[in-house]
Amino acid sequence: MTVFAALRSAEYGYGYLDEGGHVYLDHTGAGLAARAQVRAHADRIAAGCFGNPHSVSPASAASGALVDSARRRVLDHFHADPDEYAVVFTANATGACRLVGEAYPFRPGSRLALTLDNHNSVNGLREYARSRGAGTVLVPLEAPRLGLDATAMRAVLEGGGTGLLAYPAQSNFSGVQHSLEWVALARAAGWDVLLDAAAYAPANTLDLTAVRPDFVAVSWYKVFGYPTGLGALIARRESLARLRRPWFSGGTIHVVSAQGQWHHMADGEAAFEDGTVNYLSIPDVEWGLDWIRSAAGGVDAIHRHVTALTAELLAGLAALRHTGGSPLVRVYGPQDPVGRGGTVALNLLDPAGGVIDERIVARDSAARRISLRTGCFCNPGTGEAAFAIDRDVLGGAVRTATGTIDDYLGRLGLPSGGAVRVSLGISSNRADIDAFLAFVAETYGDRVPDPTGLTPRLVC
Repeated sequence: MTVFAALRSAEYGYGYLDEGGHVYLDHTGAGLAARAQVRAHADRIAAGCFGNPHSVSPASAASGALVDSARRRVLDHFHADPDEYAVVFTANATGACRLVGEAYPFRPGSRLALTLDNHNSVNGLREYARSRGAGTVLVPLEAPRLGLDATAMRAVLEGGGTGLLAYPAQSNFSGVQHSLEWVALARAAGWDVLLDAAAYAPANTLDLTAVRPDFVAVSWYKVFGYPTGLGALIARRESLARLRRPWFSGGTIHVVSAQGQWHHMADGEAAFEDGTVNYLSIPDVEWGLDWIRSAAGGVDAIHRHVTALTAELLAGLAALRHTGGSPLVRVYGPQDPVGRGGTVALNLLDPAGGVIDERIVARDSAARRISLRTGCFCNPGTGEAAFAIDRDVLGGAVRTATGTIDDYLGRLGLPSGGAVRVSLGISSNRADIDAFLAFVAETYGDRVPDPTGLTPRLVC
């Protein structure tokens, strides 16, 4: 039995996957918690007395020591020099991005460079830039792989003016992995870089001695499923010191006066951790990172596992055909496992080549106890590129129109509200892939599904 087969059996299969007949294909949305993680959390908090770390009491000191240990373990995981990088614990990757956006020194003449492939947690930074008079420039994607347009990126970085470049190491839509070389090129040209590693970190090594972005956003439940509500901003200390927060709160100040109306922010990480940190769950991050290394053989082993499964999934999808020979599946982004992660976006096609409404797939897959994702995955730019929506159309009458999401789709001439996303992770196995391929073939092969009874789209 392989390491990952043993993990599936001991940590995931019994109790809520195989025993329950559940096929989990949404690892980009969230990883699954291993049973050992839950036991370790319960054992730790039952065996000690842990209090709010903003004190010098024994209970506070116990919590503070575990939080500090977790910071060191995170830096170790990313091969980051503690003299160069700091770890700020946040609620999620979105919270990490918000910390940068709200405090970055945008000003008239500076720029925010966004790639068309970005999660909305990054896209939203443009509102901070706009509010302070900074310009926003967009780097397009190249079809069909949906990778960054290298010529356009170079033009942005070398075209004069600097500011903040924000892009994902791996797309949460298509799974394409964008070159980390852009980090060094951008910084050499005078840009600061925010690297969104939320989709990348679960199955890929990020070495911050080799790649040195100013800011990195991660979400721990995507890496190992537990704890939820916990992410991190990993920031170069000199870059963190240049941020200016628009407010202060409990735990973020060194000294403050209510009557004098002044305050001095705390140094380093403390200035960015609002209120009381999640001190009962932060130690679970250290445990999870240690567990990945000891039980799974490390991130490189997870990468090989996910890459092999992704290759099998892509091959299986390409082989699915209607009796007449037309394809059953249209995959967006890389058609092979090279330069991509285990996130695969697709649409299912009827015998005439028409796109099957993603709501139908959501309904039918749920009935088969298959968990996957449908929609645009909070990444509208990659969806616009994948579906070849003209920029002029998006900036025209559609922009000011009102109505339901279905009304918008009608104006854009789109047959569906998005794609189907299947994503693999540490607990995935070949049986999951076989189950999904069988579901597609049996449910949609040589058929035009009935859309009757679909609920209106309320969100993308």
